[in-house]
Amino acid sequence: MHGPEGEEKLAQMMRLRANMAKIKHKIVVLSGKGGVGKSTVSVNLALGLSLRGHRVGLLDTDIHGPNLAHMLGLDKMQMKVSGTTIEPLEARPGLFIVSVALTGKPADTAYIWRGPIKIALINQLLADVAWPELDYLVVDSPPGTGDEPLTVAQSLNSSPSRGSIIVTTPQSVSVLDARRTIDFSKQLKMPLLGLLENMAGYLNPTDGTLLPLFGQGGGKQACEELDVPFLGSIAMDPRAVDLCEAGKAILEGETSLKPAYEALLNHIEAAMPC
Repeated sequence: MHGPEGEEKLAQMMRLRANMAKIKHKIVVLSGKGGVGKSTVSVNLALGLSLRGHRVGLLDTDIHGPNLAHMLGLDKMQMKVSGTTIEPLEARPGLFIVSVALTGKPADTAYIWRGPIKIALINQLLADVAWPELDYLVVDSPPGTGDEPLTVAQSLNSSPSRGSIIVTTPQSVSVLDARRTIDFSKQLKMPLLGLLENMAGYLNPTDGTLLPLFGQGGGKQACEELDVPFLGSIAMDPRAVDLCEAGKAILEGETSLKPAYEALLNHIEAAMPC
């Protein structure tokens, strides 16, 4: 494409590549369907890496349901915009976040946008956010294989260290959608860090018993069939809900889920060492 529009797109692409070059590793968190706890995983993955001494960015590309800010207690905060430059918020020491939920609009604002606008916004976020030098960038994507995850995957295609995490629940309908997301990653040549089975049973905090609400083992079985790394299972602990309502991540409180998240963090650090 020639002319001013083509020149601007080329300039944006150059800014995007230069911006991403400041970040060692990019992790895209995907899911085949909604309601599997993908955003919760994104928040705790990013926070967990920062608690281990890494500098981490958290980018919310779930434009129609931007929940990361709420999960970190940032509902009343607003990002600074200087010209075309967007300043990320430092949500916790070493953890920087960008989300449309931090643009100053009311929390119940509906973003009624078609694909081209969403694609342009995501490219802008990747190109014009003033990220500091980061060890990891965690990108929370909306469910499915549509415009938002496609744009992110294609924009990161030239990054040497990138990978996707697929989040599912054990039940067959969720695992089926997860298998499609695995195929999405393979078609786009996005390295697969693995599949994580979330909501793998209700854990009674009183006696430690586990009730398999959504079945058992569906995610692990799919990994064995597709030769994909299995990142473990994370149960549901009602204390995690209380933390989320208080604007805190799971790793900032006392729950039974910490060992599962620590195992996930160990896998990521081993796959993407700094």
